[in-house]
Amino acid sequence: MQEEARESTVARALREALHSRDDRSLDTAASLLAADPGADAGLARRGREYVRTLWERGWQPADLARTVRRELAEEHLRLLGGLVRAETARYETLPRRWREQLDGLDDGAGGPPADRFSSATAALELYRLLVRLPRLDAVGPVPGEALPPAAAGEPRMLTRIRALLAKAEATGYPEEAEALTAKAQELMARHSLDEAGLAAGAPSPQAPGAIRIGVEPPYEQAKAILLDAVAGANHCRAVWNEAYGFSTVVGFEADLDPVELLYTSLLVQGTAAMTRAEAEQRKGGRKRTKSFRQSFLLAYANRLGARLEATSRRVAAEAPTLLPVLASREVAVSARTDELFPETRATRVRAMWDEDGWHHGATAAESATLSPDRARLDRRPRD
Repeated sequence: MQEEARESTVARALREALHSRDDRSLDTAASLLAADPGADAGLARRGREYVRTLWERGWQPADLARTVRRELAEEHLRLLGGLVRAETARYETLPRRWREQLDGLDDGAGGPPADRFSSATAALELYRLLVRLPRLDAVGPVPGEALPPAAAGEPRMLTRIRALLAKAEATGYPEEAEALTAKAQELMARHSLDEAGLAAGAPSPQAPGAIRIGVEPPYEQAKAILLDAVAGANHCRAVWNEAYGFSTVVGFEADLDPVELLYTSLLVQGTAAMTRAEAEQRKGGRKRTKSFRQSFLLAYANRLGARLEATSRRVAAEAPTLLPVLASREVAVSARTDELFPETRATRVRAMWDEDGWHHGATAAESATLSPDRARLDRRPRD
């Protein structure tokens, strides 16, 4: 009887708060929960149910964390992290990318709100957001579903790409970063070519998959264009969801992780180059402007796309017998993209024009020219 009463408190509070947008309903529901400590377990259980429902509606841990970070506050992000960890702990195995996303969740630092009313309010605000999220197209299995055979460690080529890009981000010498990034893109292109060759002889060719990659503000449109350029140069397609801050990249499995690695690295390098360019502007007496940064990143993405594509074409031309295989895989990727997103539309670039920003962005992209020079790569800069 007591358990039913506690569940009734939770049900009444949720009915009061979740389907109303006014603060009065939220305060009333939080007061009900704050007055009944025995309802805490039922409230947490409801939260885990909402999370599980969202898994089945196409959402993944990183998607939820990104949305909560955009819409709410740190306390809600900590609460979400607890719910996600509690829900996923029920499963013996998780999809590989889910494990990586769980590692990136908030660890709960900072502690819960100081009083029961504030804690209940935070929970209800989070739940109100979760129950209103729409269905997304699934991009992989959810916990509890059958998983593909696990690979034994990270592919050697991916490890090499990761190491090259990490060095490119860390070096203080633009020419060395250029050579390291160029080598990484060439390795990506050759890796994709090797996988296409293996798939050509397989009895049942692998179907394209998909991943979501966060495209965070500010200047998210320019970042989405950069991701689209990286994806396109590596036999993938990217579809941007502006409302929820991510792009879905569709492609064969061997290409998806490298695309995410290269995009992330080029974004880091581009941001660093933009900061250096702004420092030069300040020396000349010019203030930093939003239009400068937007134009910089748009030019950077535009020019890099051409460079990346040129490298991929050059590598592919070295194996002309595989060109029909590559063409058929690109057709498969396009078909899968159209299946997932039958109603995509083009978006006009919304940016304030700044000639200096565009010039500096194009110059930064030229510095990342993807035509490897082994002698330059091996040469150590001197102080």
